Amino acid sequence: MYTLNLDDGYSFGLGIFETIALKNQRPVFPEEHLKRLFHSLDKLHIENPQVGELLTANRLSQEAARCPYPKGVLKISVSERNLLFSCRENTYTEDQYQRGFHVQLSPVLRNETSPLTYHKTLNYGDNILEKRRAHREAFDEPIFLNTQGQICEGATTNLFFVKKEKLFTPQTECGLLNGILRDYILRHYPVTQTVIRPEQVFDYEEIFLTNSLLGIMPVSVWNQTPLSEHALTDKLRKEYEEYLNHLI
Repeated sequence: MYTLNLDDGYSFGLGIFETIALKNQRPVFPEEHLKRLFHSLDKLHIENPQVGELLTANRLSQEAARCPYPKGVLKISVSERNLLFSCRENTYTEDQYQRGFHVQLSPVLRNETSPLTYHKTLNYGDNILEKRRAHREAFDEPIFLNTQGQICEGATTNLFFVKKEKLFTPQTECGLLNGILRDYILRHYPVTQTVIRPEQVFDYEEIFLTNSLLGIMPVSVWNQTPLSEHALTDKLRKEYEEYLNHLI
């Protein structure tokens, strides 16, 4: 049991969290998650005296070992007076990868001028409300535009587009969180970071989503328009699974 302190994190959302995929009770990319978390704490001036001593790669391994699921999720939440760990099952299924995600543009806009946009903060209301709307309306992921009408990211995902076997993704300045899997793709493959607008989407042959928990997910429907191509997406997903098997 944790004692929750009502600081600015849990009163107003000024805190940071990370969700880490677990494979065989071992964290995937623990160093990358910790690096991003510490960077966000620094940029948002959130000082928690427990973090330096208690939040280590070894502690993540200990918490992961306690998770009873073979395919689990470890969540870390940090604010000025709180450091919390929790575990749940990763519920993405192979059927979802075979079907692909159905996505729709959200009427909610990302604020590319806000520092909160670029960090995984406890101020997550827009994402939760839009994910709930997606569930009610029977699609998988809402896609946000920024105030200039440029594609940014999904509620819980980053986006990649494929044209003539080349990869493209919205540039960070459009207003998005640089996800751990997005960073993996950028480090392992040539990717053009650019501005992509909704009217340009069908200039691309494939679209896929990434995040730490789902890995690489093909998009099969964009705003009710089917997308049939996903050959490169499938190849990248297979290579990522092989990379994880070698890593863990």
